[in-house]
Amino acid sequence: MKLFLDTANVTHVAEIAAWGILDGVTTNPTLVAKEGKDFKETVLAMCKYVPCVSAQVTASDAEGMKKQAGEYAKWHTHVVVKVPMTVEGLKTLSFCREKGIRTNCTLVFSVNQAVLAAKAGATIISPFVGRLDDAGENGMALIAQILQAWNHYRFPTEVLVASTRNPDHIMQAATLGAHIATIPYEVFKKLPLHPLTDAGMKKFMDDWEKVKKAAS
Repeated sequence: MKLFLDTANVTHVAEIAAWGILDGVTTNPTLVAKEGKDFKETVLAMCKYVPCVSAQVTASDAEGMKKQAGEYAKWHTHVVVKVPMTVEGLKTLSFCREKGIRTNCTLVFSVNQAVLAAKAGATIISPFVGRLDDAGENGMALIAQILQAWNHYRFPTEVLVASTRNPDHIMQAATLGAHIATIPYEVFKKLPLHPLTDAGMKKFMDDWEKVKKAAS
């Protein structure tokens, strides 16, 4: 499973990329606004660390989205254009497929939307599990349903688990066979941790101190 960082903080991207396990970044205007940075400059800075950076269009009509998609694709070969799951977005996905522009269809909340996005040519689809959980539904159940449909039809579109809120979401994404999970920085930092690992390391170091004392 590919692991993406969901952020507009370039410092965080550099930190996690240094672990040697980061495959990409997802970002959007809301995250960029939170950081108070220029959108294009932020995207280009992150492209230095990973081969896949999803940059979201801000237009709501197909013509505007198509124009922005063409512009974003020229910024860097690592840019993937993020397009919303709307009728206008579907038109844009089809356009991008014809132009050879990689896309990430965002704000997917149903199997029907996922299938439409795949048929329109999305490179990636992003179902939002956390927001479904917030609405009283089971976000990971949707991922299971989408992957079941994918097993039937073998869509080339990758399924990205978005709006993850905790390490359990990542574990479920991996065991279900999702292609990608995009993860907030705070959750990413928790993934390497386990209390038994900490206890084991403490014992090893304590025992090593005993060995050094005995040898001196």
